[in-house]
Amino acid sequence: MLKGKNAIITGSTSGIGLGIATALARAGSNVMLNGLGEPAAIEQARSLLAHDTGAKVLYHPANMLSAEQIFDMVRAAEAKMGSVDILVNNAGIQHTSPIEDFASERWDAILSINLTSAFHAIKAAVPKMRAKGWGRIINIASTHALVASIHKAAYVAAKHGLLGLTKVVALETAEESITCNAVCPGWVRTPLVEAQIDALASRRNFSRDEAAVELLSEKQPTKRFTEIEQLGALVVFLCSDAAANMTGTALPVDGAWTAR
Repeated sequence: MLKGKNAIITGSTSGIGLGIATALARAGSNVMLNGLGEPAAIEQARSLLAHDTGAKVLYHPANMLSAEQIFDMVRAAEAKMGSVDILVNNAGIQHTSPIEDFASERWDAILSINLTSAFHAIKAAVPKMRAKGWGRIINIASTHALVASIHKAAYVAAKHGLLGLTKVVALETAEESITCNAVCPGWVRTPLVEAQIDALASRRNFSRDEAAVELLSEKQPTKRFTEIEQLGALVVFLCSDAAANMTGTALPVDGAWTAR
């Protein structure tokens, strides 16, 4: 359904971002990947995605701490693909610490990558979306855009800010064929989470299944992880005509976490 569309997905060399890029490419969109990693591994992921989907798959190494590099990424996508129709702001980092011990440089980095980078990318992409008369902006937020957890001051602040930014952009583009929405995942089965399961299983002498339930139990009532493919499918839906009048929304995918 997205044939002829072009997408940028930040933080997309692995995990959720790569899963979203894969879903968009399978739906017909060309995609520009962005993120960190070994150059050989990134090229392997890029070439495999292009081979499997037939989409044009590009990569840009923009550092999300740099407004100039983010603008350059958007310009490069426009030059190489012709437009930026879809922008998925997924790049993010995390750090946990009690507030009195939270390192200032960690706060600055988390706010910059999780929130400010999305502002710069949207600022760069919206004018061309307006000129073309169509656009989809999807911010990958978190349940922590809606609720808080201890020891996550910067992450919670950034994700709450990202949801606020989503609403402002939705209002500013409300009379155009541009939408801006926030996807708010809870626990997602990613390689990082798989490592946490293994560590918990080893520490508590649990099976992996027992460790997974233990990890989920505090927050996610379904006791099931969201799968990356489910998030990709939701992003594709938000890019479809069926979601043309959905804008400014926060969409929890959290196994009833925020229903408590």
